[in-house]
Amino acid sequence: MFFKLSILCLTLGFDEIKTTIMDNLTKNIMTKTITFNELRKIKDQLPSGSMRQIAEKLDLNEETVRNYFGGRNFDKGQSVGIHFEQGPDGGIVTIDDTTILDLAKKMINY
Repeated sequence: MFFKLSILCLTLGFDEIKTTIMDNLTKNIMTKTITFNELRKIKDQLPSGSMRQIAEKLDLNEETVRNYFGGRNFDKGQSVGIHFEQGPDGGIVTIDDTTILDLAKKMINY
């Protein structure tokens, strides 16, 4: 950890380090709740090949990214800290880490 922080200090200014640390803390503490239909709407708007691009960018298996958007292939992909509850509008989805969602939204200018 100290080694990574030292390299970070050498490559970034203090304000950038502070922002990076706060972003990481916020992502690790904050969860996001949306409807399943809203999550699928975002997924359906993604251009062809987006799942692969997100997977490569985050060094994940492509099936893991698909599982994030409601897929169920746990033989090839992993669970990704997303929780589904039945209810109206497709149900409620609680997302522990919004990194994949944030990349998807950026790709479609959501």
